[in-house]
Amino acid sequence: MAQPLAGGDLLTLSWMNAETMLALFKTAAAIKKNRKRFRKALDGVTAILLFEKASLRTRITFETGIGMLGGRAIYMDHSAQRLGERESVKDYGKNLERWVQCIIARVYSQTVVDELAAAANVPVINALSDRFHPCQALADLFTIWERPGGLAGKRLAYIGDGNNVCHSLMHAATKLGVDITVVTPPGHDPAGDVCDECETAARVSGSVLTFSHDPSSIEGHHVVYTDVWVSMGQTDSVGRRGAFGGYAVTEDLMARAGIGIKGGSLFMHCLPAHRGVEVTDGVIDSPNSIVYDQAENRMHTQNALLLHLFGKAG
Repeated sequence: MAQPLAGGDLLTLSWMNAETMLALFKTAAAIKKNRKRFRKALDGVTAILLFEKASLRTRITFETGIGMLGGRAIYMDHSAQRLGERESVKDYGKNLERWVQCIIARVYSQTVVDELAAAANVPVINALSDRFHPCQALADLFTIWERPGGLAGKRLAYIGDGNNVCHSLMHAATKLGVDITVVTPPGHDPAGDVCDECETAARVSGSVLTFSHDPSSIEGHHVVYTDVWVSMGQTDSVGRRGAFGGYAVTEDLMARAGIGIKGGSLFMHCLPAHRGVEVTDGVIDSPNSIVYDQAENRMHTQNALLLHLFGKAG
């Protein structure tokens, strides 16, 4: 049974069940098919975007999407001053709840969105933190779900850093029963508590969750996913970059992943991509690359999320 979302928050996908995710996907598909049907759904809703980190996809998809649904988005650039520096996060949230109907925060620390949600009596959406990127993972799994064959029997390989994107992708895949293999360099594994949560989810859904340090482990996967090796806030050291040698997604690696897969493996990346670093031009520009589908679907899945949070999805 799908969980009620109205009036709630989206801080992580760890609590969300498969039925709820699939309900969001169905709403996203309906919005994508006929935007005009929902053009007044968020009439009277003002959402504030609090962004400590730079953004293209997250900012534009939220601003455009909210406007498309008849709402209003206000952008506040916090790149020069972190939330909590000028005044407490609690006071920030308590003020904002008097003026706006939704808080969307893209921050460096998960504790900030957690504190905002605890303080504010309006929905709070995690638009990226150091720990999780739930909106991205919803778009990613929706992008696979909407393709012929859906999610049934799909095998997904993530290769790269065990970061926030990896964490949310693991949450979504294991909840939805999608087999996922996580391939990282030694010392760059996903967080232990997230791995434990996802192993529990996999036992419930029947998903197979595999951890590996060997890039060849991606053989026989329908989808190969990677992300940047150095995220904002991390040090781009020679040592760090050196640890990822051999983990770049190349044409040869994609060919290996596609062994036994009709039509070959699809390639996914949440973007921005460092071409020639974690992925080659030949892969990201190939016919099997669906990175721009992912980018478009950020808007549709986020719009679906907003409709459910405001009880407007029916």
